[in-house]
Amino acid sequence: MAAFIYQMINKEFYRIFFTAICLIVALRGIAQSGTTVKATIDKNHILIGEPIELRLEVNIPENESIRFFSIDSISHFEFLHPGKIDTTNTSNGTRLIQIIPITSFDSGSWVIPSFSLTETLKTDSLPVDVGFSPFNPEQPYHDIKDIIEVEPAEKKQQWWWYAAGAGVILLILIIYLLTKKKPVPVAAPKAVINPYEEAMKQIAAIERNKPEVKQYYSELTDVFRLYIFQKKGILSLQKTMDDMVIQLKGLNMGKERFDQLSQALRLSDFVKFAKYIPGPEDDRMILDTIKKSIEEIEQLR
Repeated sequence: MAAFIYQMINKEFYRIFFTAICLIVALRGIAQSGTTVKATIDKNHILIGEPIELRLEVNIPENESIRFFSIDSISHFEFLHPGKIDTTNTSNGTRLIQIIPITSFDSGSWVIPSFSLTETLKTDSLPVDVGFSPFNPEQPYHDIKDIIEVEPAEKKQQWWWYAAGAGVILLILIIYLLTKKKPVPVAAPKAVINPYEEAMKQIAAIERNKPEVKQYYSELTDVFRLYIFQKKGILSLQKTMDDMVIQLKGLNMGKERFDQLSQALRLSDFVKFAKYIPGPEDDRMILDTIKKSIEEIEQLR
């Protein structure tokens, strides 16, 4: 009887031990899970020109670097406007979400392709059917109506209409002469500021004084925003970085310089809003990239 009880206790011990091992392995697997990506849409069937929302989400653990998708276009679809990237701190790290309103003017069955963050991190592809408004072929057609002739009103030739019109014109002329203001003297024109020289002067001051990290990145991007607004008329002062990158495509910069500039501007956003801590090489990179990009844009015609 004692041997039987010992055997039962021994089996119960191994069962509890095995369950505890499985639980520990499962918890470690959850704790070590890496970055996850997801793409969704709010509709799979739309009419031509009907808006649809594409939602992109990236969840990044604390021990991994901040990064997000870079999407310029989607075949058969048009961006209504690029949505800004919202950053949220979670208990496990950082969540980045971007909602992009898109539409399509091509009827048919299309697929929003998979978006890649890395070679192994990819979203699912999303099917979308684009069609026309429902049409009932059995409904009767309406005939085209003829043009309806409108009889002109009988002309009145009373002389007093002309007298009244002349009196109104005379009254307006008298009021105009009595209320006419004296011309305001034209102010002397202000000295014209050269956008390029001003930008180079500000960059040199930032490099010389080197403010704290967030202010350093913010001041450099502000210098670039003001320069392209004054030099090229690009409305960049109130735009998000993604909006501004799309506008910069029209400047016909070199591809390598454009890619470096896009990366530097997005890095600035990560530093300001996503709590990314840059290193000295990042500080040097963004200053050199902003400076050389302004020099290249200055040469464009």
